[in-house]
Amino acid sequence: MTGLSGREADIQRAVVAALRVALPGAIIHHSPNEHRAGGVAARRVQGIRSGMGLCAGWSDLVVLAQGRVLFLEVKGPRGRLSPAQEAFRERVLAEGHHWALVRSVDEALEAAATAGMVVRARVGGGRT
Repeated sequence: MTGLSGREADIQRAVVAALRVALPGAIIHHSPNEHRAGGVAARRVQGIRSGMGLCAGWSDLVVLAQGRVLFLEVKGPRGRLSPAQEAFRERVLAEGHHWALVRSVDEALEAAATAGMVVRARVGGGRT
């Protein structure tokens, strides 16, 4: 795993900002799930994190709102899921939660609506 690219990070920041407006009071959380340094130090850090509950493939964002849970994986225009992310998606769906791959603010807001969350506003037009 290589972490968020610059483009993905920009998309994620925009998604978080939009969700804060669209879902007032929601808990929107990002868990850094990777250590970018290489070698022995990186393996040691990942080992510590795994022992503390790190879950491979964990989504970029978790949204808790209105009694619902939504996991969002943010990707750039050409980003693809890793095998760990695909496995995590399947586990989340099997537990009955909502999961979505999003590449834009509009896709994230649509995912929230599909998860049954009442989306109160849309950035740049749309539902209010």
